[in-house]
Amino acid sequence: MAAASSHPNGGQPSSVTLTPQLMLRLKPAKIFKNAIDQLPPPSPSASTSRPTNTAPRQITGISFDDRGDQVITAGEDETFRLTVKTYYSKKYGIDLPRFTHKNSAIVHASTKEDDSVRYHSLHDNKYLQYFKGHTGRVISLEVSPVDDGFMSGSLDKTVRLWDLRSPSCRGLLNLPATPIVAYDHSGLVFAVAVNHYSRILLYDVANFDKAPFLVITLEDPTLQLISYPPRVICMTSLAFSPSGKYLLVGCSGEAHYILDAFEGHLLAKLEGHLGLERTKLTQPKIIEPERGISGEEVSWTPDSKFVVGGSLDGSIFIWDLQNLPVKTGSIDLKAHPLRLQPLKKLDGHPGPSRCVRFNPRLGMLCTAGLELAFWLPGSEPDAEEVAKELLKRKEAQNTVVL
Repeated sequence: MAAASSHPNGGQPSSVTLTPQLMLRLKPAKIFKNAIDQLPPPSPSASTSRPTNTAPRQITGISFDDRGDQVITAGEDETFRLTVKTYYSKKYGIDLPRFTHKNSAIVHASTKEDDSVRYHSLHDNKYLQYFKGHTGRVISLEVSPVDDGFMSGSLDKTVRLWDLRSPSCRGLLNLPATPIVAYDHSGLVFAVAVNHYSRILLYDVANFDKAPFLVITLEDPTLQLISYPPRVICMTSLAFSPSGKYLLVGCSGEAHYILDAFEGHLLAKLEGHLGLERTKLTQPKIIEPERGISGEEVSWTPDSKFVVGGSLDGSIFIWDLQNLPVKTGSIDLKAHPLRLQPLKKLDGHPGPSRCVRFNPRLGMLCTAGLELAFWLPGSEPDAEEVAKELLKRKEAQNTVVL
């Protein structure tokens, strides 16, 4: 089969060709209902003077290794799990697990103690290095696709550039608002999304201390059709397409966006899902948008043809991006983007589908929330496809009779 582009972490090329027909046949192949430890029910004799958090714990992060052979998850139970093996981080907590280029080591953000990024050996089950400097929680963490570098974006309004071989920060960007970071797949460029200003800044990795070489303004004129003044876009994730042509902007609201990665044109708006700005369906929306539990729920397939995403109601969505418009010349901020409805809505999790990642090399989807699920294309077409095919045959027979 034709190979797709390389994995974001510089791994093996995809060994599967994805088609709309194949994506429509995705079905849960394995579900792990105990992929996260839940709190025991409160004792009837326990004191009720102090409020307790009774919300179910959820998986908050997923990462594949370069080859797509292993997947690691992190959860609100302060554990990270490599398929069936569990590691504990009770002292520091864990979020945003990311494989390094060795499938036996990860970096991750902390949720307790301090705001350091930690480098952990899965083989020895010990920490190899602490990367200190942030004074706010790290909410965005990405490993370079080509070397031992990585980046972290924090609530302290800074981006820090690191190298696994040194505990010292090798680069610092001070920004006017909370940043989200992403590397392109050549490792030569990185992007920083700055919320409240609706700007995405593109930097040359070799000259990060210089001004960004491209500043993209994310403005969606269709939001004025919903409310006026329109709600502010809250960006929660960034991901370059494996082909390098596009930039996926994940948002906490009811839309994600596809930008041209070279000039910054707004090409498409992905709709149909319920955003993860809220933590549950019964929670009312507020005027000022928030990050909520958004950030890990949307990603590319390895051939750049599709985007897969989660939803507050637990559904999994597939958007087909094979017919995006081509825009050149000056950018028109008033031009409406192509509004894309999902190719397919899949029944998903009992609760928000918080994490959605496609395998970098194989035709497999991994999703998580209260549970962990692996999806594979079923060998049989679904009932809707069968019904359409039978209808076509019947119409063809009637045509022949006439």
